[in-house]
Amino acid sequence: MKKLILLIALFTSFSLAAEAQKSPRKQSEGTVYETNIEIDYGAPSVRGRKIWGGLEAYDQVWRAGANQNTTVSFDKDVTIGGEKLAAGKYGFFIIPKKEGDWVVIFNKRNADWGAYKYDQKQDALRLNIKPEWVDEVQEQLSYSISENLIIFAWEKAKLSIPLSPK
Repeated sequence: MKKLILLIALFTSFSLAAEAQKSPRKQSEGTVYETNIEIDYGAPSVRGRKIWGGLEAYDQVWRAGANQNTTVSFDKDVTIGGEKLAAGKYGFFIIPKKEGDWVVIFNKRNADWGAYKYDQKQDALRLNIKPEWVDEVQEQLSYSISENLIIFAWEKAKLSIPLSPK
């Protein structure tokens, strides 16, 4: 019996480790206008799947990554899309739209799994961002920080979130 329990525990551990590798945790860091920014996210891959309107439904809040919430941290107050946002760590969500602007959300809750406990009342900032559709597939979800942008890219969608001086 002990051998069976050990075998099951080992199999479960290997299965969880293999699953975790499908969407590894990644971090992006950068400095914009003397503000340090850190993004922590699970990075799923397309793997031949239909992403927008398939795996990720239109018009529904999405955790903007895999597994645990994507978080964005700022060590100083920032201005994003012309709106002020206080220094801190935020849960980051996206509402993809079939047509028109997508909604990006910085939410005060930053330690949940997925978007299951998302509460709009906890939103610190919501912005409409026009997605850019590109020809080349971004296989693995990525975030990057440039001179004055946070850039989200996955599959053929790209969002450029503008940052400006306080």
